[in-house]
Amino acid sequence: PAPGRCAYFVEKKKRFCKMIVAPGRRFCGEHGQQEEENDRKRIPCPLDPKHTVYEDQLQKHLKKCNSREKPKPVYFVQDINAGLKDVAEIPEEQVPISSLSKEKLENLIIKLKKASNGLEFHLKKQILSHQALQEALNDPKNGESAFKHLKQQASILGNMEKLHLLGPGRCFVEFGAGRGKLSHWVDVALQNAENVQFLLVERATTRFKVDGKHKRRDSVFERLQVDIKHLCLGKVPVLEKEKLPVVGIGKHLCGAATDLALRCLVESYTPCCDGENEEPAPKRSRADKTEVASNNSADNESNKEDCKPVAGIVIALCCHHKCDWTHYVGREFFKSVGLGPVEFHYFQRMSSWATCGMRETTTKASTSEESEDQTNDSEDHEQTFSKTESGSETLQGILTVEERKDIGCLCKLLIDHGRIEYLQQRGYKAALQYYTESAVSLENVLLTAVPSPSLLPEPS
Repeated sequence: PAPGRCAYFVEKKKRFCKMIVAPGRRFCGEHGQQEEENDRKRIPCPLDPKHTVYEDQLQKHLKKCNSREKPKPVYFVQDINAGLKDVAEIPEEQVPISSLSKEKLENLIIKLKKASNGLEFHLKKQILSHQALQEALNDPKNGESAFKHLKQQASILGNMEKLHLLGPGRCFVEFGAGRGKLSHWVDVALQNAENVQFLLVERATTRFKVDGKHKRRDSVFERLQVDIKHLCLGKVPVLEKEKLPVVGIGKHLCGAATDLALRCLVESYTPCCDGENEEPAPKRSRADKTEVASNNSADNESNKEDCKPVAGIVIALCCHHKCDWTHYVGREFFKSVGLGPVEFHYFQRMSSWATCGMRETTTKASTSEESEDQTNDSEDHEQTFSKTESGSETLQGILTVEERKDIGCLCKLLIDHGRIEYLQQRGYKAALQYYTESAVSLENVLLTAVPSPSLLPEPS
């Protein structure tokens, strides 16, 4: 072992433990039980058995253990954005697509095509860029993977600029922020704009964050470690105090997280959120936002000044196979075209056909191509559908490779259209567009929304 380091050999890692030891000791606290002269017993921590603790210090440890339940922040409201609360509507477990009969599969495809009839299948290409990233895009030190992410971020910022969302006096909320790269580039694009806030929403702790790059800038960055499902924007202190218009952003927001984020933006950032529970949110969801804005104008001018709409939404969509009927915001749209939770379950599974890289080759070759497609996709967003559903042997003789891909794209489009209708019914002008080439990312659709004119504050 290295000097001053633990002398315990970790068999699994084929090396000595690297923990620093106390003066005069050979082992760290974790491996101290290996010392013959040490009679104290170590036991697994009841909060997290992955680490151990001295039995006689258990109570002291429980008070400071990182796995202990921490006090909930003020903006935590249990399941405020979860959506469906009627247990009767929650779908039962369905059989895998590979177990469906040919007749049932064909019937599903007929329903899919009927429901999609009239939808715009060919989305508009809006591949833009932004000068804030030009230096990074031209830097030869960036590898291929970094270059692809920079191109996506540049196009997202370009689309934001086209919608006039890059400006002072706003709070940018990045959902699924991860390292916070998208917020970083928005901050660079805004340079020294006044009164700009950034809220980075991420439920997990994140390594290698870029937050430190903003310490000497005027903009304010704050991380909210909370599941989007429980986030009430109206209770976030900085928003409660400043009441800034919000711009919701996200790069490859996985499946159901997109629906949670949309509901969080549209329904939780209102003065009604000042109450003690989440009851006002469902009431808002059933009302048309345009009508609400009109009523506020007629009945209460001061409320209209306080209740500013979300200034805009720009989210790069991802992982439709991880969507969930319980959280999905487009349930009413699905019901309006004669579909329900069972069809939704199969359509969200079939959506993976658009990006999984299925080919009519051997299983080994198929797996190799699947991995290659995943490499082209977003960081940390692996395709998690089962191999039996995506493998080449599944549905062979029923659908060709191109037919499966087209059906997968149609499933994605149908799910996304439900989101568009949800936003339109609440007074937003929403659209879908391709924001980057498929060679850069297979998940290349961007959802954008801005308030309809009736929701915008009247000029003073």
